This record gives sequence, C-alpha cells and structure tokens, in this order.
Amino acid sequence: MEKYEIIVLLFWFLVYLFLHSYLIYPLTIGLLSLLKKEIDLTDGEKYEVSILIAAFNEEKVIENRIENIAKLRYDFSKLEVIVGSDGSFDKTNEILKKLSEKYKWLKLKIYNSRRGKSQVLSDLVKVSSNPILTFTDANSIFDENALIELLKFFKDFNIGGVCGRLILNEPINGFNKSNQEKFYWEYETYLKKYEGKLGILIGANGGIYSIRKSLFTEIPVDKAVTDDLYVTLSILKKNFQFKYAYNAVAREEVSREIKSEFKRKIRFSSTNFQTLALFKDLLFNRNILLSFAFWSHKVFRWFMPFIMVAGLVLNFLLRETGDLYSNIFILQICIYAFSIIGYLLSLFKIRIPLITLLFFFNLTNIALLIGFFDFIRGKQKSYWESTPR
Repeated sequence: MEKYEIIVLLFWFLVYLFLHSYLIYPLTIGLLSLLKKEIDLTDGEKYEVSILIAAFNEEKVIENRIENIAKLRYDFSKLEVIVGSDGSFDKTNEILKKLSEKYKWLKLKIYNSRRGKSQVLSDLVKVSSNPILTFTDANSIFDENALIELLKFFKDFNIGGVCGRLILNEPINGFNKSNQEKFYWEYETYLKKYEGKLGILIGANGGIYSIRKSLFTEIPVDKAVTDDLYVTLSILKKNFQFKYAYNAVAREEVSREIKSEFKRKIRFSSTNFQTLALFKDLLFNRNILLSFAFWSHKVFRWFMPFIMVAGLVLNFLLRETGDLYSNIFILQICIYAFSIIGYLLSLFKIRIPLITLLFFFNLTNIALLIGFFDFIRGKQKSYWESTPR
C-alpha cells in the first residue's frame, strides 16, 4: 500500500461520517418513515395525567406558566399539576402558594435545599397520582390543545412515550441575532418528527413530553445526566416506542445572549456524554433501526469535533498530493476564517446569514469538545443556574 493510501481512506471515511450525520441520515430517516402507516389516534382527554415541573428561582415565569396550564382544553378533574421548587430563594414559592389557593389541581413540593432537577423530578414522580406523566419546564408555554394532542398516542400500548413539538421564538428585545439556535432546532424538529413516526425518537425535549408512569426509571443523582434524554432512552431500552406528536405544541424563547447559549451547550454536551455511557448497550441493540438512529443522530454528532479536527489534519497532509485535496483544504480554512468573522460580528450583534450560521455551527462543536473534557474530568454538575430569561 502506497504512503498516502491509508490517509486517503481515513480522510474520506471522516468526510462520509460528516455527510452521514447532517445529510444522509436525515434523508434516510425521512424515506424510511414513508413506509410507516399513520396510527389511529383516539381522544386524548380520557386519560388521567400528572404534569410535573421542577423549578428553581422562576419568579419571572412561573405564574405565567401555571396560568397557561389553567387555559388548557382538558378535563381538570383528570389532571394534577405538581411543582417542585428546588431550593428557590426568590419569590417563586410565594407565587406558587397563592396560585395553589386559586387552583385546587395545583400541588406544591417545596425543598429547602438545592438538589438538582433529576432528584426533584424523581421525587415528583413518586408523589404523582396518575398513570400518565407529562414533563414540562417552567418557561414553556403550551398551546391550548397541546395536552390532548400529546396523549392521543397512548391508545397503543406499545407506545411508552410521546414528545411534543417545541417551537423556539427569538426574543424581541436585547436579542443577539448570532444565536442560531432557532434554525438548529428546526433541523432537530425534522429529525424528531420522522424518528417519532418510526417509534424510535432519540431524545424528547424537556419542554413537552409524556410517558407511562409504569415505565419511569428513576433518574440517577450520583451522575449528572440529561434528564429528558435519560428518560427517553430508558423507555426505548424496554422495547417500547417513543412517538412524536407534531400537533402538540409548546413554545419557548431562546437565550438572548450567545454566551448564555454557549454555556448551556457545554452543560448539555457534558451530561449527554454521561448519559451515553449509561446506555452504550443501545449502540448494538436487537432493534437495528434504533441503533442506527442512536449512532447517526447522537453519537456521530457528539464526536463531530474530533471528526472535524482529524479531517483538517489529514487534509493538511494530503494537500500537496493533488488539486482536489488542496482545494478542500483551502475551503476548510475559509470556513473557519468566516467563523471567526462571524464571532467578531456577534460582538456587535450583527447577523450575516451564512457567516453567522458557520460561526454558530463551529461554536456548537467547540461546546461539544469542552463538554466532552468536562465529562472526562468529572466536572458535570447535577444542577446549574437557569439560562437567563
């Protein structure tokens, strides 16, 4: 084998992994979903459901959150809302106590010390009364039919969980337009929609999802995990389906500042790696489609920083072997140069679509890289400050 043949094979393998993660897999999962028949949905209002919310210092949003739930189109005799206040020291507890006097279906669990979202959610599950659990966040806002649309899927006993559609909105005031999380989330929504159609949704979003209480696995508190991902994977591991309810809509605002979004991504990437370590057996599951989705949607994506760095190094070694590799190397350098320009523009809250997108893409991968090393060093925390709202 000639000197550069192994390097060439490795380089094109890395190119394939990149294309597979961002292009080939989305197209494949979309095509496979066409083979799946739509299921017959039933009335989602017949189920008894417990809505669970973990809150920490949410005085700015908690009243609006509860009043939003009060406006849901649902039979409230079949519904309870349990809010766990995790050591809040602002006016969250005061607001919740007043609201509990107004709404009899609202129950409170006030914890005097900070223990973390995973512990709070596990405790709320234990005191919940109903067979269906709906998890949501203090800053999420449901459309009035969201709960009904979410619960319709539980007619099929093979379905263990259902994720709703989270729509991210950009704040009107003080928003740094370099934050491309809304664009990224629309891409994620595409993947969730078609994975959900196949019953293999890899990772519900914490703003709106439901599961059967009987399938809940207590979330670890000795290790910092991504709670919604952990719950989703634990249900898939039990050979139940996890669906996606496109018409069950919740809304949230993205972070105003790019710095806050960057820190959030570091936290989640760190806990994602820990969660992966706990579910590594799903990488070679009997359900081949599930393993395919897990590798393609999550694992390759999480290790993309290493793929990109290795690709750049190998491309550097190949740059003098022909115009093709020389041009690809120049293209890579230009992409990273434009990303730096995008960063500089972000300091002035200026958005130039393609340049800003390249910057945000590389920023996301830097966050993944930092998160990985935080995971290796055991620096993940089981709790953190909420993203500024």
